[in-house]
Amino acid sequence: MKNTYSNLLTALLLPLTPLLAQELPLTPPDAKPGECYARVIQPAQYEETEEKVLVKEPSEALTITPAVFEPATEEIEIIPQTTKLTPVPAVYKEVNETIVVKPQIKIWKTSLRKKAHPVNPIILSAIQASGVALDQAQPGDCYKEYYQPIQFVKVTEEIMVKAETNQTKVLPPQFEDINKSVVIKPASKEIVEVPAVYEEVEEKVLVEPERTVWKKGQNPAQKVSGATGEIMCLVTMPAKYKTIKKRILKSPATTKEIEVPEETKVIAAKKLLTDTQLEKIPVPAEYITVTKEQIETNATFTWVSADEEMDESWRYTGHQICLTQTPEKTKTIVKTVLDTPESILEEVVPPVTKAVKVQKLAAEAKVVKLPVEAEYKMMKKRKKLSDAHMEWKRILCQTNMTKEIISKLQTALNEKGYNAGEADGILGRGTRRALDQFQRDNALATGGITYETLKALGISL
Repeated sequence: MKNTYSNLLTALLLPLTPLLAQELPLTPPDAKPGECYARVIQPAQYEETEEKVLVKEPSEALTITPAVFEPATEEIEIIPQTTKLTPVPAVYKEVNETIVVKPQIKIWKTSLRKKAHPVNPIILSAIQASGVALDQAQPGDCYKEYYQPIQFVKVTEEIMVKAETNQTKVLPPQFEDINKSVVIKPASKEIVEVPAVYEEVEEKVLVEPERTVWKKGQNPAQKVSGATGEIMCLVTMPAKYKTIKKRILKSPATTKEIEVPEETKVIAAKKLLTDTQLEKIPVPAEYITVTKEQIETNATFTWVSADEEMDESWRYTGHQICLTQTPEKTKTIVKTVLDTPESILEEVVPPVTKAVKVQKLAAEAKVVKLPVEAEYKMMKKRKKLSDAHMEWKRILCQTNMTKEIISKLQTALNEKGYNAGEADGILGRGTRRALDQFQRDNALATGGITYETLKALGISL
């Protein structure tokens, strides 16, 4: 038990400080036999005071003036603008054109007579090969000839007298009957107040400032030589705070804009499906049939000089070849040609409108802000009246401390909410720590198990 008490003193007291210099009687006053006293540290004294604390910050109250509308009349388009197209037909004219129906023929013939037979070019080549300069011959020059007549064939040819064109057809615009939604009141914005948001928070308020107190310690020399004397240790006691609930402004009152949808009215109208269009109708070209003569086969000849006699195998024509020239034959036809091309006359058809009664926004919604004062609350605080000091107090010691008393002490501390550990009657570290905290929380003297502490815990001896 002696060691237990020594351990208690050692744990509760810190290094020696000038507090030992305080003058106290060498022995406790009015002590009686069997009683134990110790110089303990009486904590500082405080008084309760009140202080004004802000619990709700200043804010603003909002007043909303709604938007103002006024009636009006608006022209609404029910049939859109279209385009009217009128085709102007092309203008054609007739012209005379001369065409060659039989080409000019420069040919060698048996004579200069009108009905003379033509000469085969092979023969002319042969004659030329014989040294006759036929290429220098002029119409009217004649040479002796043998021949097979030239063959002609009549052919017909399609000649275009009017080119292919396009005839324009106007297709009128196409409409669809529809219901048209007309805005009679435009969309606007309504301003709505959003109240201020407050948050409940806890705030630690200083009720007792940090202080220093003296604790008694064990003199190690006592165990060795039986020396007397005390060791006092000055320790720093932390400040004490009180947690209060406080409303703080998290977000001030504001406004928010709510979109007010537009108001509409359904009216009968027409929707343009297709605008005026032009359709091109092809007009085929015009042709006439012309009969022509063309050479089918050339005459086959064999020639000898007119001064020479021919072999009997050759048939002498009895004619001399003569270079003749037959003029070309032409024919005049009438053709229809484009004089002025087709064009389009364009005319704008204005839209059709209808007067509809609507509402126009005359004034926007407004917000007026008014200040709201802050709110305060009175809070109790502790004010220090006197510092801690040392004095003699009756305590439990080796003489009157038992395991049963320590067990009661542990049970009482646990019931008060101080974790003293299991009630085993052993004054261990947990019990000492719980005891010291209980004394400090209740402004009791520290440095020993005083009778005041036992009384506060409801323990009777």
